[in-house]
Order: sequence, then C-alpha cells, then structure tokens
Amino acid sequence: MPSPATPLRLAISLLLAGVSAQAGAGFIVSGADTAAKTLASGAGEVTATGNLSVSGSTTAVTVTGTSTIDNSGTMRPKRSEVIISALVFARSSNPEDQMFVVNFNENVSFGLPDDMSFTDKIAQLEIALSRITSDGMTALYDAVAAALDHLKKGNRDKKVLIVVGDGEDNASKKKLDQILAMARQSDAIIYTIGIFDENNPDRNLRALRQLAEVTGGEAFLPASAKEVVPICRRIAHDIRNQYSLTYQPTNKKQDGSFRAIKVAAKAKDGSGLFVRTRAGYYAPLKFQPLPMTEQPHENPN
Repeated sequence: MPSPATPLRLAISLLLAGVSAQAGAGFIVSGADTAAKTLASGAGEVTATGNLSVSGSTTAVTVTGTSTIDNSGTMRPKRSEVIISALVFARSSNPEDQMFVVNFNENVSFGLPDDMSFTDKIAQLEIALSRITSDGMTALYDAVAAALDHLKKGNRDKKVLIVVGDGEDNASKKKLDQILAMARQSDAIIYTIGIFDENNPDRNLRALRQLAEVTGGEAFLPASAKEVVPICRRIAHDIRNQYSLTYQPTNKKQDGSFRAIKVAAKAKDGSGLFVRTRAGYYAPLKFQPLPMTEQPHENPN
C-alpha cells in the first residue's frame, strides 16, 4: 500500500492530463465547475468536475524531449555532471523519442545541426552537448523560451523539458514572469536539476522550483554529483508511467482565463497521498471577428 509520502503527478494541458500513479491509489480532481461525474479506474475511484476518462497507463509512451544545458562560466566546475545527467536521460529513452539539446550561456544555441530538428541517436546527442564550452554569462529564461517553442514542432505523446543549471540569469531579454506564463500555456512538463556552487550568490533555486511547479514537473537539488544519475533515471521512469485523463469542464466560457485545478489523492485505505499537479489550464479564447471598416464615400463631383 502506498504511504502518504508516495508522490503522484498530474499534468494538465488545456483539457488533457497525464497522471503517473502507483497501483492502489484513487484520484479526486476538482476545479471551479460544479457538475461532477464519477467513474472507476483500475486502482480506485476517480471523481471530477466535468467528464473524466481514463485511457490507461503505459511504458510505451514516446516523448519529444530536450535537455536545456547551462554552459555559463559558473557551471564550468560542474560541466561533467551536467553532460552525464543529460546523457543518462537520453539513454533511458524510447527508440522512437524525439530528442534535442539547447545549450546556453549569454547566447542560446541548438546543439544539433541546423538541418536536424530532433534525433534518437545517443552519439548525436553527445556531440550536441560538447559543441560549446562553459564560459560567459547566463540567459536561462531565453533558453527555456527557445526550448518551449521548439517542443511545439514535436509530435510524440508527451513533451518534456529538462533544465540543468543553477537557476541564475543575468543576460536574458525575457523575464521570469514571461517564461512562467509560456510554461503554463504549453503542454510541456518541466523538470529542473539544480547543480550549483554553494558559494555562488547568484544561484536562483526559486526560479527552478517555479518552472517545475507550474507544469506539474519536479525540481531536484542533488546534494552531490552521485545523486544526478538516479534523478535522471527517475525522471525518465516518471514520464513513461502515467495515466492519460481527458477533462471536459462544465464551464463553457471561452474567455481565455486561467482556471485552477486542485488535485487530491488517497490510497485504497483512505490515507492521503502527496500530489504534484499543474496549477491549471487556460480556457480557449472565443474568436472575435474584426469590425468592418467603413468604406469612404465617393465624391460625386
């Protein structure tokens, strides 16, 4: 039986959610709507506002994923750990996955060749990770923005962004609140791995936590390099062991507003479980036709 500390994760993108759960757990999903429908999953009962359907859990999930790698000067002493973490995730991937690498210091660049959007080859990812040296300042937010945009080109079951760095940003054109808004609007799950020097006053653990929290991912802060490899294996396992839930809210307003989703979970014996979830989703925005422009009257003279 799962203990209260057992983590569950729910990611909602508009009306689609991916849930990873251990056997023996039930899910209760509630939001701002009032109507509810209950159905049974394999492990327990699911209650939701609106209609909730369970399509099952599978390890055959394919992923469009990226490792977004901090190559600024502050990360130079941790360079080997950074590369190892990205490669461990890649080696745990499905042969049909679409992978790419975003390298950044004060500049943002894609590690793969210009004519290659994605790859499933480990050797190509190794080259992509080694194409830049650790130097310069840090444009973390610009790099996350570039990665989120590139993920849209993928067509696999799930989209995952792994950010490896210390959370510092001193060179981006974009601001953190802009990136958090982009993350909320995306269908990507963001995992962050904080690798930093305790003596670096510019590290920003809050930014790493926020990026993960708003997308239903998780922020990891390994105490030592030996923890990085198990973390990456755990992330790879997490994203391939999920239920897919289609959530149709009863609130039909197309106002573009952000709608919070609250998720609770309990084991079969009624004990509480720990849940990670996206903060919510954006309602669709109703199309507003542009007003007709008044045609100028012709002068009869």
